[in-house]
Amino acid sequence: MKVLALTRYGRLGASSRVRMLQHVSWLENAGVQVDVQPLLGDDMLRGRYESGSYSRGALLAAYRARMQCLGRRRRYDLLWIEKEALPWFPASIERTLLRGVPYVLDYDDALFHNYDLHRSKWVRRLLGRRIDRLMAGASLIVAGNEYLAQRARDAGARWVEIVPTVVDLDRYPIDTVGHDGSVQRIVWIGSPSTVAYVRELAEPLRRLAARYAIKLRVIGAEMSIPGVEVECVSWAEDTEAESIAQCDIGIMPLKDSPWERGKCGYKLIQYMACGLPVVASPVGVNVQIVREGENGFLADGPQDWEIKLSQLLESSPLRSAMGAAGRVRVEQAYCVQRVAPRLAQMLIRAGAR
Repeated sequence: MKVLALTRYGRLGASSRVRMLQHVSWLENAGVQVDVQPLLGDDMLRGRYESGSYSRGALLAAYRARMQCLGRRRRYDLLWIEKEALPWFPASIERTLLRGVPYVLDYDDALFHNYDLHRSKWVRRLLGRRIDRLMAGASLIVAGNEYLAQRARDAGARWVEIVPTVVDLDRYPIDTVGHDGSVQRIVWIGSPSTVAYVRELAEPLRRLAARYAIKLRVIGAEMSIPGVEVECVSWAEDTEAESIAQCDIGIMPLKDSPWERGKCGYKLIQYMACGLPVVASPVGVNVQIVREGENGFLADGPQDWEIKLSQLLESSPLRSAMGAAGRVRVEQAYCVQRVAPRLAQMLIRAGAR
């Protein structure tokens, strides 16, 4: 069976890397040949992080390459698409360019809100149901959580499966955990576009820094908080697990809005894989990943964040127990070793339709 994987990004893009690319070797072991064509390559994504936007020329070249690739689609048994093949195109054009080959759509965020909640009424009117129309024509929708899966069902998708975003346990060996505990590190991992969530915790973190010897480690972005020692660490695929494992507590603050309800909690899975207890906002899938008082805490509002982080900072045995419980949870439900064989069977079945 031959599959064309149309990813949004290359390996630098977290969603493409963890939702699709890390599964490729497992699929090939199951007899599925996978060719990958990213829409926005690593160089383009780096340029966006540096300048804040993509260059027009690079975007035109990217769309040209994607359309040429779609023109060769009939060489494949299945198209495996991350979110959408041609962002901002009318759904009728995209479905025409997908015609003749079954396709699977994978979602790890509420991309449809880019259109149906857009500030422009014309975008909402012309493209607001774009993703729904693509979902309705898909052989399979693979959704990272129930919020995304329900949108697909409401759109009329014929087959919907929930597949969580997962880590590769081989990249997160538990024996890497452990470090000098003289200063406790609270860690957040993300990108320049999402670091604003951490700034919402500035006040509770300042109060905690006045009471405890702590550092805030930020992986993948630059930021500062007056009154808090912040160490910003560059992200790299081969060092992210080690950078997390050197810390004591993992955090995932979010605001409660439609977009955030579609997030899949990947950073929580990373923290737990490293044996860290977690504290997260009670938004979306976070309430399923975090088992209150077992592998971490849910915190709603600045005071709650301060209280929950204080409990962990004050008790090494509590951190160890919650961290161990989190690691077990990842091994049972949130690792590629568990999920990839199931995904392979789904794609084989979708391609046989």
